[in-house]
Amino acid sequence: MTGQTDGPGPSGYAAARLRLLQEKAQPGPPRRAALARLTDAWTGALFTSAAGAAGVHGAALVAVGGYGRGELSPRSDLDLLLLHDGKADQGAIASLADRVWYPVWDLGLDLDHSVRTPGEARRTAGDDLKVQLGLLDARHVAGDPVLTTGLRTAVLADWRNQAPKRLPELYELCQERAGRQGELQFLLEPDIKEARGGLRDATALRAVAASWLADAPRQGLDGARRRLLDARDALHLVTGRATERLSLQEQDQVAAELGLLDADVLLREVYEAARTISYAGDVTWREVNRVLRARSARPRLRALLGGG
Repeated sequence: MTGQTDGPGPSGYAAARLRLLQEKAQPGPPRRAALARLTDAWTGALFTSAAGAAGVHGAALVAVGGYGRGELSPRSDLDLLLLHDGKADQGAIASLADRVWYPVWDLGLDLDHSVRTPGEARRTAGDDLKVQLGLLDARHVAGDPVLTTGLRTAVLADWRNQAPKRLPELYELCQERAGRQGELQFLLEPDIKEARGGLRDATALRAVAASWLADAPRQGLDGARRRLLDARDALHLVTGRATERLSLQEQDQVAAELGLLDADVLLREVYEAARTISYAGDVTWREVNRVLRARSARPRLRALLGGG
């Protein structure tokens, strides 16, 4: 698969996408990367054509979140940011956005979209942790690369500067989600994204590493993340839906799609991956808490020494 579409319209992309998903020779990371390249080519062509038609310069199309990481599963939604420098007429920007978003909707794909200047994107990230996490994985697709690079640099600097405040918030989010979804390795029908030890936790560990405050144990972590992503790909192909839950009635089919013997083998692999991610999370969050406690103690120590 070369990543070429049959044309910039939805039908050309849809045909190329279907061919890619039906290929059995390159499952796993190669297929996810090829799907991201294919989607980049299509959305990039949409953006370039739309920007010309709307007469907009100083704008860029940016992939964020899972799409920014190139982790597109067959039924993943597309997380896209239309970034602009604020100089164009708002009507022209709205026209540009419509010309990009509507073909995606026409194809029946789920789309998480936003239109912002770099300043607006940073302010929104400052108010919304989930937006900030998505922007940490921002990746240029089309348009002005300087805009994308500037935003990426600023967002990463903001994340590192705000880490003492943001990381405890992220930890609470992870704990709340674990309490709601349960421990993946102990569930008969696990949610491989939201349960503890799932893909959300693996992404949170990437964000912690980006803060430079602490890093996760590396051994086995990439492989564990890959196994869960492979399972999600197979689940999407088997069900035809954007689901993350491995239901009992679908586990044998998912195992077969992955070339595994049966559901028992599938669950053993998924549980082992979850244990690896959970262990890495335990170690990482302990280190984060240690570092933050040490930092908070320094001003008190300086005050005591100065007062003595």
